[in-house]
Amino acid sequence: MPAPFSSPALPFTGLRVLELASVLAGPQVGQFFAELGAEVLKVEAPAGDVTRTWRTPAEAPDSSISAYFSCANWGKLSVVLDLTTPEGQAEIQRLVGHSDIVLASYKPGDAEKLGVDYAALSIQNPTLIYGHITGYGPSVNRAGYDAVLQAEAGFMHLNTLPGQEPLKMPVAMVDLLTAHQLKEGLLTALYRRERTGLGALVQVSLLESALASLANQAASYLVTGRDPQPMGSGHPSIVPYGTVYEAADGVRLLLAVGADRQFQQLCAVLGHPEWADDARFQSNKARVTHRTELEELLRQQIALVAGEEFLQELEKRQVPAGAVRTVGEALGHPSAHEMLLPATAEFPHQGLRTVAFRSDAWPVSTELPAPPPLGNRLADA
Repeated sequence: MPAPFSSPALPFTGLRVLELASVLAGPQVGQFFAELGAEVLKVEAPAGDVTRTWRTPAEAPDSSISAYFSCANWGKLSVVLDLTTPEGQAEIQRLVGHSDIVLASYKPGDAEKLGVDYAALSIQNPTLIYGHITGYGPSVNRAGYDAVLQAEAGFMHLNTLPGQEPLKMPVAMVDLLTAHQLKEGLLTALYRRERTGLGALVQVSLLESALASLANQAASYLVTGRDPQPMGSGHPSIVPYGTVYEAADGVRLLLAVGADRQFQQLCAVLGHPEWADDARFQSNKARVTHRTELEELLRQQIALVAGEEFLQELEKRQVPAGAVRTVGEALGHPSAHEMLLPATAEFPHQGLRTVAFRSDAWPVSTELPAPPPLGNRLADA
């Protein structure tokens, strides 16, 4: 049966997703389907998803819906099952009989022990699409953790200033990249099922998702044989791009100048058009070679200007640049309004959408049920 809050016009209305995954990557995929109309049943152990207990000091200590839990669980219904018992396993078999997608995040071998692996569940439902997240692939019996993968996949090595300690990203970036990979795999499997009527096992690992996202940094190593080195927020092959500067009024900002025309306009705004004619800076290749000299000139000159006025003038001249905002400033900006889910009576806090694309072929869910309390639905569906 479709979710009671879905619109007939949403793309996944009538689709049922059974979420056996926990923490972030799998639940992010579950919320994605919920936002687009699917009924998502979040199957939790009696203790609940562990992220229900992950609270910052500023949160209420007695709520079962932590801020972390809320970031990936809007629009779902919670079903409590003990999958270590025959009763729990039997109930999963029953639910799978009329589900379209299962989301799982078990170490290799653990799903088999619980009887909730693809081979076992697809007997009950041959059209089932089963998305399985592992840390290192189906043959490596090792749990995957975002921070560890950020270290092992090279992200932390690059995400720092020269000579300083490696840093992980302040969000679970590898989990989020894995969620996107799984979405793509599941959508591919859904398309294939439309043509063939066949279900599929879709496997994705945190490691491979992280490696796939190294993009130009990986290509640089593969092409040159030289290991990319930490540069802070600077770019290895574009200058000025990513370096943070501070204006006279304390506004922190960065530039993303990828074309010579943009650089010429930047120099004009700063009152130094002659810099664009300097042989050291005339082309991006030259600017990369003379990175240190150029960035010092820019740092000195930007420190003399008013930041907001400077950014406004750059925008007029189509020079990419932006202020460094806090999270609160970013979410409070008018451009973020469409990404926020409205608060509900049950959960008086806004949420953040996982779906950032739009189409005039279907509506945007204006309201979505809040992240569910533990076991807010009986396993009777």
